[in-house]
Parts: sequence; C-alpha cells; structure tokens
Amino acid sequence: MTSTKWWPGELGRYANHALIMARLQVISDGHTNDYGVCPFIVQIRDMKTHKHMPGIKTGDMGPKLGYNMKDNGWMTMKDVRIPRDQLLQRFVKVDREGNFSVQGDLRILYSTMLCTRYFMISTTRHYLGKALCIALRYSVCRRQFKNISGRQEETQLLDYQT
Repeated sequence: MTSTKWWPGELGRYANHALIMARLQVISDGHTNDYGVCPFIVQIRDMKTHKHMPGIKTGDMGPKLGYNMKDNGWMTMKDVRIPRDQLLQRFVKVDREGNFSVQGDLRILYSTMLCTRYFMISTTRHYLGKALCIALRYSVCRRQFKNISGRQEETQLLDYQT
C-alpha cells in the first residue's frame, strides 16, 4: 500500500502508458548505481487486449471532488524493470555503457506537478467566490426568528441580478 500511487488522472480505465517518476538505478560491472528519481514513460497495458503488463496493477477510484472530469485511478508496480530507452532523457542521460550525466537543472522535472497544483488552487477561488455569493444572498433573505408578535414571517426571496 505504501508504494501505491493514488488519484492519477486517466489511469483508472483508459491509459495504456504512464509517465512514472521512479528511481534510476543503473547496473554496470555488477554494481548498482542509484541516481535518484527520474521520469520514465512506461507501457502499463497491452495495446490490443488492454490487459495489464506484468507486475502492474491499476484500478478505478471514481470521481474526485471538484475534479470529476478525470478518470481517477490507482496503480502499483511490483518488480517492474524499465529499460533505458523508456527514460525521458532531456535532462538526464544514460548511454549504452551505463554512464550517467545531467543536462540542465533537475528541478524542472517537478514543474508539471507544481503547475497542476497551482491551477487547482487558483481555480478554487472562483468556486469559493460563487459559494460565498450564494450564502450571502440567502442570509439576507432568510428569517430565522419569529417577529415581535410571535408569528413566523413568510420569507420573501429577493430577485437579485448577477
């Protein structure tokens, strides 16, 4: 459970490939060198049968509150070895001999995730503004208590123009 990725979009039922951030371990001369987390493009389902590739399991999570247009899912990988040609080698390179080199700033690899999270936070203010407007308009019209004579007044909803 600790190595399961929860809520990635399009992974529940439809995706055949996934962008995976995984540890890059290069085995050369009997030694394993660990170069940290790097991006890989991995086939997770067979293109014809749509069945899972060996060692990969995915499932559907259902809708996510406020982000229902995505096919949200989960994925686990167990004993999956990713070949070198599936490493996205714009910022890191591994040649056929297993030599590792860095091209540019590795922090750029996380920019997509940061931009997505910024988008979700920045669009939330729009929906919170709508909810606040509705709540304020309702609170102006609603009568909670009885009047001085002890009778409950009928609530008249005012017609507001937006």
